[in-house]
Amino acid sequence: MDGRKRMVELVGVCETTLWTLYHRALAAGDPGSALLDPKAIEVVDAIGYPFEGRFGTGSWGLAQGMAVRARCYDREVRRFLRDHPEGTVVSLGEGLETQFWRVDNGRVRWLGVDLPEVAALRQRLLPDVARHRTLSCSATDERWMDEVDASRGVLIIAQGMLMYLPLDAVRQLVAGCAARFPGAELIFDTPPAWMAARTVRGRWRYPAGYRPPPMLWGMTAALRQKLGAVHPGIAGVRAVRVPRGRGLLCGWVLPLASVLPVARARKPLWVTCVSFGLTEHQQVESADDGSVGRRAGARSPVGAAGVTPGTGR
Repeated sequence: MDGRKRMVELVGVCETTLWTLYHRALAAGDPGSALLDPKAIEVVDAIGYPFEGRFGTGSWGLAQGMAVRARCYDREVRRFLRDHPEGTVVSLGEGLETQFWRVDNGRVRWLGVDLPEVAALRQRLLPDVARHRTLSCSATDERWMDEVDASRGVLIIAQGMLMYLPLDAVRQLVAGCAARFPGAELIFDTPPAWMAARTVRGRWRYPAGYRPPPMLWGMTAALRQKLGAVHPGIAGVRAVRVPRGRGLLCGWVLPLASVLPVARARKPLWVTCVSFGLTEHQQVESADDGSVGRRAGARSPVGAAGVTPGTGR
């Protein structure tokens, strides 16, 4: 950064990228936090925007909650890269996420996809670098799929965005990924259904007064199970364990809500992994090159034809 403040004006769903960036930077600036994200702090310092007046001080566990989500995604990307060091990570709705710098192994290929106004802002603040590029495109526009090199394995992530799309559009997106990227995985997070309903009614407000845009749907156990029937290429759908944070909310309440049956439906963060199975032809190829045995020990398939899958999300 050159020390100049970049003035920013985003509204609606696009503004949520500033909310997440700000809270991630607050968490990274806390000496007691487990999140290391100096790039987020750098970007916040470079933006001329009333963060605190608009979003508050990160109290009530908001900053630590964002740190927990970031660490969850970082853990899963690192797992993918351990088995696919030159694989491709596709970040749908990437916004001003700085994850690439947190997990970069020096070999990963990274494609960020976002709406034109957000992609333009990202190019001003976080211009493309070697092995990371940003595509100005809606996540629901399958043109981004043509830009993905699937030869070394693919992992698709969607942080904090799918709840703003109609559920039918999400199902179509999942089906499209299953058809185009057999052997890959899609990881995404959503709020619970009860929280999404409150945003639609305008009843969800953060301490400083900020109201998030309507979240059109939220996750339930039944809905997660039904995702498996969206496309015949889906091999499995599972919950992703969220790491433990610090403080009362993220250190105790959130972990307990994830394991206690009476509280599970009320937990504020649902992270889901959808695995796309290999086609019959790819399975035959894998048997021919002797990779079937290697696949047998994997938790879920990640990659493309002829690529040994990793542990997945």
